[in-house]
Amino acid sequence: MRIWWGALWLLGAGMAQADMIALRQEMIALRYVDQDPGDPPYSTRILVTPDFLRMDGGEDDGDFVLLDRRQRQVINVMRDNGLAMVFTPGTLPPKPTGWSPRLDAQAGAPGTRRYRLTLNGVVCSEGVAAAAAAPDAARAMAELKAVLAATQYRVWKDTPRDLQHDCDLANQVWEAGATFELGLPLQEREFTGRTRQFERESSEPMQPELFRVPDGVTLIDAPS
Repeated sequence: MRIWWGALWLLGAGMAQADMIALRQEMIALRYVDQDPGDPPYSTRILVTPDFLRMDGGEDDGDFVLLDRRQRQVINVMRDNGLAMVFTPGTLPPKPTGWSPRLDAQAGAPGTRRYRLTLNGVVCSEGVAAAAAAPDAARAMAELKAVLAATQYRVWKDTPRDLQHDCDLANQVWEAGATFELGLPLQEREFTGRTRQFERESSEPMQPELFRVPDGVTLIDAPS
């Protein structure tokens, strides 16, 4: 009997290993349309594997942002300059006294939830998320924000006081991953007017070269 159960375990382990190999031979491809206030819309492609996330404009040979999920570092590759800025997680200061953002979510269309993140009566961001759509991609997008949170805080702190907004701290620093816990973003609108609209998701054959820093590019450690 133990031989029988052992055979079943080996079969199950073999199937699990085959599934993992198949997973690593594919990548999730997400496509969004983003728009900043006053500017025309532009395409954003996000490629996700168990080890990496790459964000670019849809061109394989263009500039891109690369998240190494295992090393927890973000590399911003600028081909024309021949440079790549390397960002690592830094230390965030304690949240301010009285910091009390609120994330409200309610059922939307089947499989989705509408959410609203507010702080001191201001809607910092709102949108629609789908819990069952590419959950690992949603996790990777949250990981990207987590690595950059300390850098975003430094940028906010160095911004002139009259241009600082607490919603930037909510969206990019202390609550950066909150909305991703609801699922993959399908629609997003920030208090600045910046928007993101989901177009499509697909599984594509793995292209390992897309997740490597090009030869000849100089790596520079960014302050965090």
